[in-house]
Amino acid sequence: MSEFERRIYNFCAGPAMLPTPVMEKAASEFLNYRRSGMSIMEVSHRGKLFEKVLDESLALLRELLSVPENYEIMFLSAGASLHFSALPLNLLQEGESADFAITGIWAKKAMEEALRFNPVKKIYDGEDHKYTEVPELDDSMINPGAAYVYITSNNTLLGSRYPNFPKLTKAPLIADMTSEILSRKIDVSQFGAIFAGAQKNIGPSGLSVLIIRKDLLGRSKRTVPVLMDYALTAKNKSMYNTPPTYSIYMSKLVFEWLKEKGGVDAIEKFNDEKAKLLYDYLDTTSFYQAPVKPSSRSVMNVVFTLQDKNLESKFLAGAEEKGLHGLEGHRLVGGLRASIYNSMPREGILALIDYMKEFEKKA
Repeated sequence: MSEFERRIYNFCAGPAMLPTPVMEKAASEFLNYRRSGMSIMEVSHRGKLFEKVLDESLALLRELLSVPENYEIMFLSAGASLHFSALPLNLLQEGESADFAITGIWAKKAMEEALRFNPVKKIYDGEDHKYTEVPELDDSMINPGAAYVYITSNNTLLGSRYPNFPKLTKAPLIADMTSEILSRKIDVSQFGAIFAGAQKNIGPSGLSVLIIRKDLLGRSKRTVPVLMDYALTAKNKSMYNTPPTYSIYMSKLVFEWLKEKGGVDAIEKFNDEKAKLLYDYLDTTSFYQAPVKPSSRSVMNVVFTLQDKNLESKFLAGAEEKGLHGLEGHRLVGGLRASIYNSMPREGILALIDYMKEFEKKA
């Protein structure tokens, strides 16, 4: 058995597990990339070797998501939270507002950050029902003059998602897709912009992806800090400063792996099957409870609780012994959570279900 075959099932929400073939290829190329005598971590970001990596990464992502030509794709040297500040600075002129649908903690944080720059407004807040469902947004809910409508498409902490995205005409739809990008088919033309941190379905942390309609670049007419200036980043092809080269390289390998697996169509079917296995089991027992309304359940982050919360620490300790890592819920909400991103194999879900059944019998 190789070192790679002994890897555990990592259910962490992020940084998350990467596909084993990607890790193996990265390991084989680590010391001597393409016979250069250097690691890809060492090559110049201005050199031809990395330039090809960057170009191929962007092209693969455009292909996988069928991104139209009137959209710019760029990499930025930070996680998704950078965009909580960058979006209002780039898309809102002084005094303008945007609308926010608060379906969880990250949407709330994004709105709080935007309020530092502009008088943005809340059009939905699911706090009263503990964010266990998402709304059906439509044009009638949008405030007059809103420059955009902001959503978090999948709620990592709380295990909910939009099963269908709103089709809005009054304002561009902006989506944080950090925890589900590349996991299901989307129509990019429905959105003014999409952003995502890399550490779930793309690659290592420290990198984010932005897909934005070109006519929105430079819209605010503000002086924006250079590393948050979308127009400047686009003009410099994600290379205004030294980008996180290794994270981009790893992302390219993940994109290649996903393409070889059949693309987003194939992985969506695979993800749906995995999630169904786990939710079907949760729905057959009262020992565990899945609090999210079925129509709003996340496919990427399955949140559940134990009927007896005092058993959580014992459950987690036993899971670790079984090689089931990272099942604790987020520190802000508690409970349990299985993050089952693209890289999680079906065998990991079955192993988790077997352990849950065993734990219930022994409890």
